[in-house]
Amino acid sequence: MFVPEGSAAQNLPIFAAVVNQIAATDARFQGRAYIDALVAVGFPKSEMEVTNDLTTVGNPADSIQFSVRWAGECLVGQVGPSTPAPTAVVLPLLPGGTCLVGQTRLIDW
Repeated sequence: MFVPEGSAAQNLPIFAAVVNQIAATDARFQGRAYIDALVAVGFPKSEMEVTNDLTTVGNPADSIQFSVRWAGECLVGQVGPSTPAPTAVVLPLLPGGTCLVGQTRLIDW
């Protein structure tokens, strides 16, 4: 259950449930599917980040990551062929106020 006033740890169960739900579908390697599903349960899209689904040469990425900045922390998920199982964890914010390292894609939908 989504806890609007709760901590990242309190919202980890719903975040993980969404990750596992999408990971069990044909959309499991599509970052947009995770973002859309997280928005549907109540997380604000404006607080999310997602990496690219494809490499710079157009091949599927070995893994994708997505995150939600929440209550001063980060809910971070990772899925993909190189990831043995869907992962959902709470991590600290990075010094720049973001959750993911490296280039992320614009969430413009």
